[in-house]
Amino acid sequence: MAESSNKETAYALRLQKMIQCATVSRKEGYDDEEFARLRRVMEELFPLVHKQAQRMIFSDDCWLYKLGGEDDTTNIVLMSHHDVAPVTGEWKHPAFSGEIAEGRIWGRGTLDTKTSLFAEFTALEELLEEGFRLPCNVYVASSHNEEIAGDGMPKVAEYFREQKLVPDFVLDEGGAVIEPPMAGITKKCAVLAVHEKGRYTLELCAQANREHAGLSVNTETPAMRMARFMVRLEKEAVYVRRFTPQLRAMFAALAPHMKFPMGFVFSHLHVFGGLLKRLIPRLNAQAGSMLGTTGAFCEIRTDKEEGDACMAKLFLRPVSEEDLQKEIERIKALALGYGISVKIAEAGNELHRPAVMEGEAWEHVRACMGKAFPATIVMPFILPAGTDARHFAEDCPNVFRFAPLDMDGQQFSSIHGVDENIHLTAIPKAVEFYRLVIQEYRRNS
Repeated sequence: MAESSNKETAYALRLQKMIQCATVSRKEGYDDEEFARLRRVMEELFPLVHKQAQRMIFSDDCWLYKLGGEDDTTNIVLMSHHDVAPVTGEWKHPAFSGEIAEGRIWGRGTLDTKTSLFAEFTALEELLEEGFRLPCNVYVASSHNEEIAGDGMPKVAEYFREQKLVPDFVLDEGGAVIEPPMAGITKKCAVLAVHEKGRYTLELCAQANREHAGLSVNTETPAMRMARFMVRLEKEAVYVRRFTPQLRAMFAALAPHMKFPMGFVFSHLHVFGGLLKRLIPRLNAQAGSMLGTTGAFCEIRTDKEEGDACMAKLFLRPVSEEDLQKEIERIKALALGYGISVKIAEAGNELHRPAVMEGEAWEHVRACMGKAFPATIVMPFILPAGTDARHFAEDCPNVFRFAPLDMDGQQFSSIHGVDENIHLTAIPKAVEFYRLVIQEYRRNS
């Protein structure tokens, strides 16, 4: 017990130095001061990795480390990001103090995602210290501008394409070890994102009536028509709802741990699918969003120069390209009745293919999750948010998203929020997970 406690403290004191670097990424420009400070800290904490790895920098400060392995034809990529979101609100402990209190380490980046980065580097540093020979090439990639959807990791992905390198698997943030997602489940869940929702923007425009307002029978303004359309769209079932293979696999993993009757219902999706499509959003909003596209209006404005026209953008998070095309046609047809034109934005639209839920890489990552977190339910899911891993999905069929961080409800809600922290006991588990991922890949094949 004392040895375990000593390891937790030793890890926390090292991680603290990383948290104390205020590497906030900002759209208005890059300031290297705190990022340079973090680079110095990393060299101090992980001397063997820095001595033995090939290091490359993309954009201003996106890192790519390569450590060669026995099989030089096989590559795996461990990802993270070392930038953090801005700090807002009143914090219990200063956001960049890395203060250790109440059995936790506090600070921006403890969850998103400096602890994961620390664990990746620590696993490699310890294995190198032990003289372990890596079974394959291990890449560690970490972006300096993930929080602002920056150019760092896209450039790394482009480098892999240019080098004709297709990793066996890519492992980024996205999932975690979380509290039971539904009532009646008693175990925590280690959730592995095998797909993330895309991004699509529709541009809507309601033109003003060309007749003089005082002479027109219809005096409804463009803004009024846009508002009525927005309300109508919220009520209409324009978005397709379906159980994708990823969702079916998620509920198949959960069903044995649910009490009757929910366990029985979720075990028979072919019978109760229609009911569950209506019920799931009420049970768990995040699970509900995995059933298909979600939409939100943004950037609503009027323009005098355009004749008092009202413009809006509808931001969509689709799961399926096939469903998305049907949904866009439904939205266009509905908008026509309000005199609103709809077009697809020229830039920023993305759809990503899901990971393959079979094969060596899939089984390996799941097995490592089960070994590192044996008291959990290991299950796949669809990530409603975005990660840098999406930039590899076009070329690599095994893009997985799981940060091995055991967190409670307060910690989960603190990501991008106030009082971000992680339990000291969670840090060694994260290191253990990455050790397993590296050590055991292809060892028994």
